[in-house]
Amino acid sequence: MGNAKTPADLTINPRDRRFGRGQRQDRLWLGGDRAATAFYNALSVTFPKGEAFFIDSVKAFRAGVGEKLAREIKAFTIQEVVHSREHVAFNRRVLDHGYDVSRLEARVDQVIEIAKARPALVQLAATMALEHYTAILAAELLRNPRHLEGADAESRELWRWHALEEIEHKGVAYDTWLHATRKLSRWKRWKIKALTMLLISGTFWAHRIEGTLDLMAQDGLTGWRARAALARYLLVSPGLVTRMIPAWLSYFLPGFHPWNHDDRALIQRVESEYEAAVMPTVVAAA
Repeated sequence: MGNAKTPADLTINPRDRRFGRGQRQDRLWLGGDRAATAFYNALSVTFPKGEAFFIDSVKAFRAGVGEKLAREIKAFTIQEVVHSREHVAFNRRVLDHGYDVSRLEARVDQVIEIAKARPALVQLAATMALEHYTAILAAELLRNPRHLEGADAESRELWRWHALEEIEHKGVAYDTWLHATRKLSRWKRWKIKALTMLLISGTFWAHRIEGTLDLMAQDGLTGWRARAALARYLLVSPGLVTRMIPAWLSYFLPGFHPWNHDDRALIQRVESEYEAAVMPTVVAAA
């Protein structure tokens, strides 16, 4: 049941890429847009510790999974570790421009501390919800080039590479959840999943907006002007949040699975750019 809806021929391929080493990106690296740059900078701050939490949440339930899912969990783990490494490097470039991200990092620490106090199954449900967010964000980034239009080449490729792999492993946490909750009724499974997503959504966007406005203020944009610029960016043009709403709502449908929407065409559109970075030991193991 856990692997029933994940494509049988899907292979999760960690790609060992490095971006922006020895280069100095512009302070407003995303087309000079203060709202856009601040949004992605704030999001990147969450990744190193957030992805470590995802790994731990999934690996806590790997005992007894099938051979295919075991391989996918291993590949997922490697992908997330490399993502963390590259976002640590990206975040250093943010710091190089004098941004203070201490408040953002403190918020990440606070959220993870609260999450780790919850039962392991709730931690997995939170990971599953956030993995859905990253997957639908990733799909939108690859589907619509406008989101990264004007970005410097290295930053654009970092986010595209990350997006590719998020789509590729989007079913791993969910399939692990199906395995972990196989003895629960469908109603209880759905209730935990849905309530967790609602809770996660409220805190996710509250904290992303808080962090983005913090960084925008450091670029001199504050008050209603900052909020209006951010609202326009997220809701109107290019409207990242607005475009993600249908995929977010699909999470609550009975029978939902991340691979109900097969968007491997988005992977194929960009994966040739990173073929040389595929880690051969993992491919052989798969």
